[in-house]
Amino acid sequence: MKNVMRAVSGKWGRWIIVVAWTLAVVLLQIGLPKADELKNDALGNFSSNKPSVQAEQLIKEQFPAGAGIPALLTWHRQSGLSENDLSNMQALAKELAANPLPHQVGVVPLDQLPLPALKQQLSEDQTTFVQTILFDKNVDSKGLKDGLTALEKQTDAIFTADSHPFQAEVNDPSALSVRATGPVGIAVDATELFSSADVSLLLATVLLVLVFLLLIYRSPVLALIPLIAVGFVYEAITPLLGWMAEQGWIEFDSQSLSIMTVLLFGAGTDYCLFLITKYRSALKLTADKFAALKHAFGSSAGAIAMSGLTVVFSLLVLLMAEFGSIRRFAIPFSLAIFIMMIASLTLVPAFLALLGRASFFPFIPRTPEMEIDRAKKKGKLLPVLEPKVSLGARLGESVTRRPKQITVISTIILLICVFFATQIKYTFDTLSSFPSDSASREGFTLIADHFNAGELAPVQVIVQTDGKAAVENVRETLAGLPFVKKVSEPAAGAKDPSLQSYNVELATNPYSMEAISHIPNIRQAAEQALTGAGLPDVQDKVWIGGQTAEQFDTKETTNKDAAVIIPVIIALIALLLLAYLRSITAMLYLIATVLLSYFSALGLGWLVLHYLLGADALQGLIPLYAFVFIVALGEDYNIFMISSIWKKARHMPLKQAVKEGVAETSSVISSAGLILAGTFAVLATLPIQVLVQFGTVTAIGVLLDTFIVRPFLVPAITVLLGRHSFWPASAKLPQTSEQQAQHSS
Repeated sequence: MKNVMRAVSGKWGRWIIVVAWTLAVVLLQIGLPKADELKNDALGNFSSNKPSVQAEQLIKEQFPAGAGIPALLTWHRQSGLSENDLSNMQALAKELAANPLPHQVGVVPLDQLPLPALKQQLSEDQTTFVQTILFDKNVDSKGLKDGLTALEKQTDAIFTADSHPFQAEVNDPSALSVRATGPVGIAVDATELFSSADVSLLLATVLLVLVFLLLIYRSPVLALIPLIAVGFVYEAITPLLGWMAEQGWIEFDSQSLSIMTVLLFGAGTDYCLFLITKYRSALKLTADKFAALKHAFGSSAGAIAMSGLTVVFSLLVLLMAEFGSIRRFAIPFSLAIFIMMIASLTLVPAFLALLGRASFFPFIPRTPEMEIDRAKKKGKLLPVLEPKVSLGARLGESVTRRPKQITVISTIILLICVFFATQIKYTFDTLSSFPSDSASREGFTLIADHFNAGELAPVQVIVQTDGKAAVENVRETLAGLPFVKKVSEPAAGAKDPSLQSYNVELATNPYSMEAISHIPNIRQAAEQALTGAGLPDVQDKVWIGGQTAEQFDTKETTNKDAAVIIPVIIALIALLLLAYLRSITAMLYLIATVLLSYFSALGLGWLVLHYLLGADALQGLIPLYAFVFIVALGEDYNIFMISSIWKKARHMPLKQAVKEGVAETSSVISSAGLILAGTFAVLATLPIQVLVQFGTVTAIGVLLDTFIVRPFLVPAITVLLGRHSFWPASAKLPQTSEQQAQHSS
């Protein structure tokens, strides 16, 4: 730390730091691949020991005819599909068999069916028909997109009487429309949504941070300094991530990069603000800009480093996750925050040293002596102004006067929000996170309205019969389940004839929580059928695959991850707080308050998402995602404020230290909280519900922490506990006059 200030204060040191950063970024950009070039949106989320993965592997080896990933073409005409429409569909099937699409592995041979047989597969109202095309399961979403693009061209060439069925409105009474849904359509739509969000998210985040900085500091120069610093880090981190992915060390997808961008701009700007605010205050006390910067750096660097490391280590805990989507967050996020922390402690001080007071133009901070000299030169007299009492000073005064009332009121408000967290409904329904006008969701709606929702993604049940007469018994048992609509005829394994595969069509949305809850029942029913046929050790003879089984594994895996990650993060933050504050008491109530704000954010977030935005359920991954960011980032603000109180308490009574600490940190933490919450709220403008929900809950958590926990609850608890707040280090605090009197007596 001292070496940084020596370099910044030297004649060429600040220039060397800026040039070194510039050269590093240029070399990284030239010599390493970009992260966007190596992101992979087809990454799996499970290890090979998961039941759905084992079933998928078995299907691939033993049932190659059903091993493809299906695209369900949902044809629809409100006035009813004509014989000519069906003939064209047969012609399309014949064309696809003769000239397969990119990555196509199979197509239902509709051209080989007589027209009357085809008509029997129409919906009851004769308006809708589902055509299945199978694609290679190993291809990524870009390859699937290429296949659908080629399909659209072939469709337009055959359906010449209809104008572009893929673009036709589903609700147009006369038009023939088609939508690609099923696993292929969902995968392509998910990738398209994230890809289209990347640029708009970056622009919206930059614009929002710029506007906030201009409103807070009213200085165009100062508004650009944090953004330029974050820009340097962003340009450094993306090639580093690309290089690490190229080496095979890490994997990431569009979602990881999108959230990393928000985190970088939000948290990165906060670290810059902590230093800038201290610098502005110091410039009002000393004429030497380097002495002011040295003072600002000395009083904020420790808190910045501690805050940054808290977030970095918390994010690295995600490496313990089994679920791939969670684990893939760890390295990109933690590396971005770590580099941003370094930039805040090197590049930002160098910029401030170069610009000095000009950083704050046109509202340049000056000492009283400088203001007097400036007025004299202009021939003006400075008006005698009464010192203004800041809002932060009033907050500090109120907290120290009425700590009990403030603690009780703040806690009650947060507990009311916590109550609503108990009312949350969760879902792992992928489709529900898509916009209602996305192709895959429109196609699913047509299937659900005119057929059976379970047809979208049947559950695939494989059993090993050991050559005994259990095949029909299994089928009848599965068909007899109340939540099953239909069970296909069994198909024998290609290499092992004792393996039998059944497609089980559920009577409900296969992505719903209800469908997911039926997976154990399906397994139990299949095992009971095998047991009834006299087979021993049936637990090892049933495999369940398909989208619903994957969602079941997602639920089970993420619940286990949460049970591991949440306690580890809490323990890690506790150790960091102990190392920094050397106080068991402070560590306990700082963690307790940030946990309270987290559960409050879930409850208040549910109120907003459910009652204002119309969400029926919260995506199942949101609680864990939100926990990591709310708890880690929330402790940032507590650390910054409590460190200020801690330093002041060494040479003044604790109440006065709390009063001044709250006053000193109030404006900067409020500003930082607004910026951080705003950047996460940008996610709520995207057309992807999982990001809308994550952004909303996290933004609410940051705001609760910024405007209730940090300015009221934490300092009020500190006052109530008195010297015990910093136990066992409280012996180092100066005694109050009352304590000194008692000691003398």
